[in-house]
Amino acid sequence: MAAQPIQRHRRPLVPTPPSRLAVVTGASSGIGAATARALAGEGFRVVCAARRTDRVEALAAEIGGVAVTCDVTSDESVQALAAAAGPRVEVLVNNAGGAVGLDRVEDAAVADWQQMYDVNVLGALRVTRALLPALRAAADAVIVNMGSTAGRGVYPGGGGYVVAKHGLRALSETLRQELNGEPIRVTEIAPGMVRTEEFSLNRLGDPERADAIYADVDEPLVAEDVAEAVRWVATLPRHVNIDELVIRPVAQAAQHQLHRGPLFDR
Repeated sequence: MAAQPIQRHRRPLVPTPPSRLAVVTGASSGIGAATARALAGEGFRVVCAARRTDRVEALAAEIGGVAVTCDVTSDESVQALAAAAGPRVEVLVNNAGGAVGLDRVEDAAVADWQQMYDVNVLGALRVTRALLPALRAAADAVIVNMGSTAGRGVYPGGGGYVVAKHGLRALSETLRQELNGEPIRVTEIAPGMVRTEEFSLNRLGDPERADAIYADVDEPLVAEDVAEAVRWVATLPRHVNIDELVIRPVAQAAQHQLHRGPLFDR
């Protein structure tokens, strides 16, 4: 009698769940790049979007993500970003932004104010609108808008940036109310003083003036501190929404109260 083949019980094949997808704008440097790395460390496949192709390509190669050249002030560019992201997105970080100048209102260049509003507010609007179908396709999703403590007060010379960040705060609150009843969380993260390689330099155009902003401040925030906040918000249980998260260094008690000098024991 021929030997019978041994019957082995095989477990049914279980499809590997697709990677959760995160989209981060302004990912070429600073908070955006740090956020992309932090989310990749949590297992997200990250779409790294920014205007500087070489920067986002290098970052995407580092973290196993996807590089997309994107200008958030362009409708066509944002539509291309949505197409690259695909049909389902779990996390959107609207990080693209920035400030221009420190002119008083009476001296302000209208074009500078338009640029800041277009990037900080309308850029977030364009990207959010374009990606909402993909966010709705996820079981649960998170939109994180990168605000600023400038959106919670005013200061001389900061008018254009203050107006833009107040606008982003209003956009975040409105979106949260309009999406109520859908499994999409909306968070605004508002950092205070963060020392990155480009923010103050881009704003002032002078390395010495940019460095003076942080002079004698004992441990201002760095990009990784804010990225950690984004990572935390994005990985909370789906029923938990952080409406607003304000982060400052210990040396900064308020927008205009900043301790300069030694603070921590070495």
